[in-house]
Amino acid sequence: MNRVGSGAARGAVFLFTGLTALLLLAAGCSTLRRIPMPPRRTTLEAERIELPAQAVSNFLIIEAHWDKYGPYHFLIDTGASVTLISPELARRYSDTSAPPIPEPEVRVKSATGDTTLLPAVTLRRFFLGSARFERVPALVYDCSALSAHLGVKIDGILGFPLFRDTLLTLDYPHARVLLIPGSAVPPSLSGSTIPFNNASRTPLIPVTLGGETFIVLIDSGSDGPLNLNPLGLHVSFDNGPRWGGDVATLTGNAPQQVGRVGQTLQIGDYGLLRPVVALTDDLSSLGGGVLKNFTVTFDQRHNQVTFYRESSAPILLPSRRSAGLSFEKSPVYWRITSVVPGSPAAAAGIQPGDLCTRINGEPVARWSLQRYQDLMASAGQATFTFLRGTQEQNTLISIFDLVP
Repeated sequence: MNRVGSGAARGAVFLFTGLTALLLLAAGCSTLRRIPMPPRRTTLEAERIELPAQAVSNFLIIEAHWDKYGPYHFLIDTGASVTLISPELARRYSDTSAPPIPEPEVRVKSATGDTTLLPAVTLRRFFLGSARFERVPALVYDCSALSAHLGVKIDGILGFPLFRDTLLTLDYPHARVLLIPGSAVPPSLSGSTIPFNNASRTPLIPVTLGGETFIVLIDSGSDGPLNLNPLGLHVSFDNGPRWGGDVATLTGNAPQQVGRVGQTLQIGDYGLLRPVVALTDDLSSLGGGVLKNFTVTFDQRHNQVTFYRESSAPILLPSRRSAGLSFEKSPVYWRITSVVPGSPAAAAGIQPGDLCTRINGEPVARWSLQRYQDLMASAGQATFTFLRGTQEQNTLISIFDLVP
């Protein structure tokens, strides 16, 4: 199946993830029409464009202004082989005078639970700061669920091929995105440079775990740490794996196992000691939970990526703390989608389908994703208010180390 990135909130077991699980390897199960089209074009009006970014749950979200309807907010997803845009943006900027540039056919789960096909369009133009992108192929996707989850209106998810003519830098420590013309002489970069395989229009690099080499996708569209397919590897766990809540994807929800391995993950010259991992049957990937420690520069012309951080000391990822609940968000309530077995929430009798209306006495509408994750990271307990019939009932739930 094809993949396109965007996972959200694995760290808090408060999950909307797996867009990247849909649109990678785009040509693998797609029917492409061979239609001659004018070339796509990228124009940078400066030698170096800096885009401030908002850091939300290990994502970098950039804001763009170019018309009276903005600002627009975009999530950059290096794990995505195509770009997704909202229906509103498609209506304003799609080119209806010519057939869309061929893109993979992707089916997703609709709001009604049915399966629907994402339509392909070609955007006449859009802007990121003083960078102009013209004739951009995209798929139209309703980003409202992702917007509700992140607490920021998302207008599009920008896939990796969009930046093929630029040097793209995701600077997580300084919450910014940098663009340099790809035709310019590549700057001398500090850090560790790794060649990547760009055949599938996504960055695949070799890493090692406990001395064993395997391939991972660099996936800025996931906020998790290392999503690990253990097939063929000799993985030892210091803690877990255990069930860690639901993973919500465009094709439905699935339970996830999480744990902390007892080996070192080596990314170029940098080591991550005993990383937290989420097990997957798909391709292994590095999400924002790992990438946030680095400034990551992608050079698609030379098929290489550079990781940089100021310290060369090994990285130890923090424990993953949780209330044992997975949610699906709406402005009025958060619906429980799963409860971690053996957790304090399970002991309190919380069930999937329960509706949470308040956290610590405040309506859930006031709780952004980042604020909720900060609560999980720092508090020992929290009061969740659930709607029982027409009455609200408070339940005090301890917050625990899901993965110590």
